[in-house]
Amino acid sequence: METVNNNIQPTWRGSLSHGWETMKRYFLPLFLVVIVLAVADIPLESISDSFDDEREPGEDNFIGPFGRMPVIYEIMVIAYWLLFVPVIEYGADLLFVQAARREAVNVKDIIIGFNDYVTIILANLLAGALVGIATIALIIPGIIVACRLAFVSYLVMDKGLDPIAAVEGSWKLTRGYGWKIFGLGIASIFIFIGGLLLLIVGTIPAVIWIKSSFASLYQAAIDETDETLYLPPQTA
Repeated sequence: METVNNNIQPTWRGSLSHGWETMKRYFLPLFLVVIVLAVADIPLESISDSFDDEREPGEDNFIGPFGRMPVIYEIMVIAYWLLFVPVIEYGADLLFVQAARREAVNVKDIIIGFNDYVTIILANLLAGALVGIATIALIIPGIIVACRLAFVSYLVMDKGLDPIAAVEGSWKLTRGYGWKIFGLGIASIFIFIGGLLLLIVGTIPAVIWIKSSFASLYQAAIDETDETLYLPPQTA
C-alpha cells in the first residue's frame, strides 16, 4: 500500500494504526481534550435528568427530545447544544489534527473556535441539516451524506473555509473515501463498545483513539489530494 507524506496509509486500517500511535504519543493532552468535551456535555445531561422524573400526575409540561421539562428549559438545552457545544467540538477536532501531524498540542486552543464563532455555528447547522434531511428521506442516503461531510469541521478549522465552501470541500475531498470513512465508523462502534466493557473507564481512551483515527484519515486525504480539487480558488 502506498503511503502518503505523513506516513498514514489512506485506509481505515491505516488510520486506526496511526490513530493508535497518536494516542500513545499525545495521551495526556488528548485525554484532557476529551475530558473538556465530556464536561461540555454535562449541562445537557444534568438538565435532562433533573426533569425526566419530576413531572407530577396531571402536570402539563412539554415532552420533547430531552425528556419532560418546561419549554424554557427545552429551549435552553437546544440553544446550548446548537450554539456552544459545536465550538468546543470543532476546536477539539483541530487539536486532534495537530496531534495526527505530530505538531504541538496546546489544549487552551480548544476554545479557538470562538474567534470564528459564526462560521462554526453555520457550518454545523448546514452539515447537520443536510444529514438530517437525507436520513429522513432514507437511512442509506443519510449514511452516505454523513460520510461525505465527515471532514467539514476539519476544513473549517484547518483551512479556514466558510460553511458552504467547507461542505462543498468535504464532499469533494471524500470522493473515493466514502467506504473508508464508513469502515472507520463501524470499527469505532466496536472500539467504543470495548471501552464500555472495560468498566466504562476504557471509554476515554476509546474516544481518544477514535477521534485520532478520524483526524488521521483526514490528514491522509489532504496529503494525497491536490488542494485545487477541494479548496476554493482564492484559498488554494
